[in-house]
Amino acid sequence: MKTGILRNAVILGLLSAIGPFAIDMYLPSLPSIGKSLGADTGAVQMSLMVFFIALGVGQLVYGPAADMFGRKAPLYVGLALFAAGSVGCALAPSIDFLIAFRFVQGLGACAGMVVPRAIVRDMHTGVAAARLMSLLMLVFSISPILAPLTGSLVIAAAGWRAVFWVVLAASLIGIVTLATLLHETRPRSEREGSTVKAALAAYPLLLSDRNFLGLTFIGAFGISSFFAYLANSPFVLIEHYGLSPTEYSFFFSINAASFFAVAQLTGRLATRYGLARVVQVAVMLYAAVMLLLLGLFAIGIDGLALLASLLFVGYGCLGLVIPTTAVLALEEHGAVAGTASSLMGTLQFVVGAVVMLVVGHFVDGTALPMVAGIAGCAAIALILALVTLRPSREVLREAPAE
Repeated sequence: MKTGILRNAVILGLLSAIGPFAIDMYLPSLPSIGKSLGADTGAVQMSLMVFFIALGVGQLVYGPAADMFGRKAPLYVGLALFAAGSVGCALAPSIDFLIAFRFVQGLGACAGMVVPRAIVRDMHTGVAAARLMSLLMLVFSISPILAPLTGSLVIAAAGWRAVFWVVLAASLIGIVTLATLLHETRPRSEREGSTVKAALAAYPLLLSDRNFLGLTFIGAFGISSFFAYLANSPFVLIEHYGLSPTEYSFFFSINAASFFAVAQLTGRLATRYGLARVVQVAVMLYAAVMLLLLGLFAIGIDGLALLASLLFVGYGCLGLVIPTTAVLALEEHGAVAGTASSLMGTLQFVVGAVVMLVVGHFVDGTALPMVAGIAGCAAIALILALVTLRPSREVLREAPAE
């Protein structure tokens, strides 16, 4: 493996992980935040939901900005906003203030979600891009694997507010990393045609591209199944199944480990079978496992071991879907990679927010609503994959970046 590829994966993965780190560290604290601030479950979940909404909406700004001003400048702005929001969350006197500052945090965090995808597209396309994306996600996996456990330890030692001081430190490290280790991948010569007018013209073009939309929404419903798990698992696992915050963190981490470990097979499988075929088969397996899980819970088989094992397998399959659909969606849009990445991210997070709202409406204290939301997303992703992917869209080898 070339040192440069690994170095880029580490840097981009760490920058991408700062926002999710603020989600994953925060999850074990949701029940205690409610008690501390006198807020009900719905209000506490809203503090999570507005973060996702901000992640989605903010990307529409950062993507075109990354095309117009280069990749690094928007990352600086995002990290600064994230740091300011973290301070506000740590000092929030009420749930309303916490919700407001979580929104500010989300507006900052979305820079790290959209810009690294554009940087990957600047560097590579095809299977090489899929390899880099999967390596990036391996580094990114530090957040969902270690952050919940770290969060539970921080909460136990210093309370839930300390979580936000920790993520503030992470954002400051991100600023230093950005300044010292990441080079600009979109030089001035490539920004000349990138204007607000060009960005506004690119959005209708992207929205009329059936292949781009199909791949984006396959990824959207795959990610949304994880969002449904994120929003509901603390209450299901801690309150329904009686896990401690530390036990919950371990449970959460093993599913994330499955996702990111299997994602590392993307490059090898794509080289042998093609990117589109990898997505098709992986989505079929993912949907089959999640629908089986729903069927078993629907007939009354409610067990933590069953939930853990099938989610582990299902999210492993999903690990082959998310990086591959992102690469395929951006493949033909290198000239507007930032704008395309931002639209992709916005659509995916909007779908995720809607899914969380719908699942939250049916919360009844059991695991069934969460499982139904996960399985429903998997079924929709399967339908979209069968309709969208065609052999003519396949990319089998590296193409020169535009």
